[in-house]
Amino acid sequence: MNTTEFFTTKNSEKLFVEMPVEIFRQWRDFIYEKTGIYFQDNKKYLLESRLMRRLLHLKMSSYQEYLNFVKAAPQGRYELRYLYDAITINETFFFRNQSQLDALVLKVIPEIISEKKNLNQNKIRIWSAAVSSGEEAYSIAMMINDLISNKYPDFEFEIMGTDISNTALEAAVRGIYSEYSVRNVPIQFLKRYFRKIDNYYEISPMIKGMVDFKFLNLYEDVSMIGVNNIDVIFCANVLIYFDQNSKIKVINSLYRALNKHGYLFIGYSESLHGISKAFKIISFPKTIGYKKE
Repeated sequence: MNTTEFFTTKNSEKLFVEMPVEIFRQWRDFIYEKTGIYFQDNKKYLLESRLMRRLLHLKMSSYQEYLNFVKAAPQGRYELRYLYDAITINETFFFRNQSQLDALVLKVIPEIISEKKNLNQNKIRIWSAAVSSGEEAYSIAMMINDLISNKYPDFEFEIMGTDISNTALEAAVRGIYSEYSVRNVPIQFLKRYFRKIDNYYEISPMIKGMVDFKFLNLYEDVSMIGVNNIDVIFCANVLIYFDQNSKIKVINSLYRALNKHGYLFIGYSESLHGISKAFKIISFPKTIGYKKE
C-alpha cells in the first residue's frame, strides 16, 4: 500500500509526494458527507494542494493524520472552518452578473412589491448564498439603494449573505477590496459608495449596514431549516461543485426557503435541467430566472 511521504528541504520546507488513492477516497467521502462537494478522481491533485496548506500549518506528517484530526472531537469541530476555507474557491468581483441585477431591480422587485402591497406586507428579503467576500451582496445593496429605495420608501429591504468559508465572510464584513474586485463597478457607484485607501477601496458604512453576513452550510439540513421567507435567492456558481444528488438536495432546500412567487438566480453555466421541475423558467434580457409558483 502506498503511503504519503514528506521530505524536508534545506529551508526546512515540507514537500509532499502523492496522496494515496484510498486516502483520497476517504477524504472525498468525508468532505461530501459534510458539504455535498464532490471531488472527482481527476481533481485529486486539487484536493492535495489545498489540504497541504493546513498540513504545513499544523505541522502534520500525512493526509491520514490530518483526516484523523478533523474527525476527532472536539478539536476537529473547530478545524472544520479551516478545512472549508481550504477546499472552497472564493473568487468573485462586483457586478459580476449585471444582467441578473438588472432583472432584479427592473422586473423582479417591482413585481414582488406589487404582490406584497396586496398582502399588506412591506419587507423584501434577498439572500446571496455562497456570498464569498461579499461583492455580490454589496452589488445588490447598491442597486437597491440607488434605483429602488426612493421609489418605494415604505418598503424595507433585508439582504443576507451566507457562505461556508469564515475567512471569506470576515473579508466581506471588512468591506475592503482590490482594484481588480471593483473593476466593473459603475463609476458613479465607485465615487458614491467607496473610499479609496492607497490601492484599495472600502465600501461605505451605509451599504455595509444594508447586508447581514453569516455562516451557513447549504448542504446541512439543520442550518437550512432556519432559512425561510426569502423573496429572491442568488446562488451562482455553487451547483458546479456538487454531484447530482447534492444538487437536488440543495435546490430542494432553496425552493423551500423561497416564498411563493419568489425567484432563484443561478450561474450562467448552471442549469436546473434534470435537477428540479418545481420552478418556472422566466426569461429576462440576457438572462433567466427560476420562479416558485
